[in-house]
Amino acid sequence: MSEAEHPGRLRAEHQVSVDDVRQLVGASTPHFSGQLRERLKRLVAGLPAEHPARVEAERQLAIMLRLGFEGEVRGEPEDPEMPTLPSVSVAAAQRAPGGHGH
Repeated sequence: MSEAEHPGRLRAEHQVSVDDVRQLVGASTPHFSGQLRERLKRLVAGLPAEHPARVEAERQLAIMLRLGFEGEVRGEPEDPEMPTLPSVSVAAAQRAPGGHGH
């Protein structure tokens, strides 16, 4: 991943959309969250605060910041449709070398 932007988004006549924001962060990972934050900031820099793409980008910027510092946990313990993965559960972290609870 680089901080290079999709060529179509660089055209002067391109109207930034919510879809642009969602495409940019769609495959985000903790490792690349900082780069994605910078790309998001550049993408919406000229938009007014109330623009839908700017609103979505601000929401995603907060998610990317959290992702970079906390990592990623998919699912919630109380959600039977998408339970937390065993590898990222609290119990697994406690069993891991260097984890707490030995």
